[in-house]
Amino acid sequence: MTPLLTAVALVAFASNSILCRLALGAREIDAASFTLVRLLSGALTLLLLRAAAASRVAPKTRVPTRHGPWLPAALLFIYAAPFSFAYIRLSAGTGALILFACVQATMLIGAIRSGERFQWLEGIGLAIALAGLTYLVSPGLSAPPPLGSALMAIAGVSWGLYSLRGRGSADPLGDTTLNFIWALPLALFVSLVAVRGAHLSPRGIALATA
Repeated sequence: MTPLLTAVALVAFASNSILCRLALGAREIDAASFTLVRLLSGALTLLLLRAAAASRVAPKTRVPTRHGPWLPAALLFIYAAPFSFAYIRLSAGTGALILFACVQATMLIGAIRSGERFQWLEGIGLAIALAGLTYLVSPGLSAPPPLGSALMAIAGVSWGLYSLRGRGSADPLGDTTLNFIWALPLALFVSLVAVRGAHLSPRGIALATA
């Protein structure tokens, strides 16, 4: 079951990159609004899923975390916002490669720091990802824009940290729902700061919601 879920997650990641690039590359919506709509639609969807799950099983007791809901919410936002702004400058394939490499590197380093054994297959995967990333961002005629690459790297590291923090959650659906809700004020703040550049089309909103 784990390989299947991993494959589904990878397909979702790739699809997210394509949808984001379609929306921002064609200027159907601005990056700040895309981030806000994305998080809002995610929060609403998770609330519906949580309500449906609560009708079938007893609610789980929530264990308070050391930093409360703000740290995971901040990590989620620091993934979502740079991800959106990066795709103003990057192609879908380039952005996905940078994102995946940084997520993988962050999670493997985090696993090693927590005492987990480093598997040789993981090492090969990390080496291939980092080699491809190094080649991609090396100076040259085909090198992607540095700012876009840096923003996507920040998004990847943040998502890796967010994923590491979520491991072992007693209530993954409930925790993720709260993370999306608490990330909304941050996204709203960025949208208000960038309000002069805001532009939304029905297609852009649909792509952000998908």
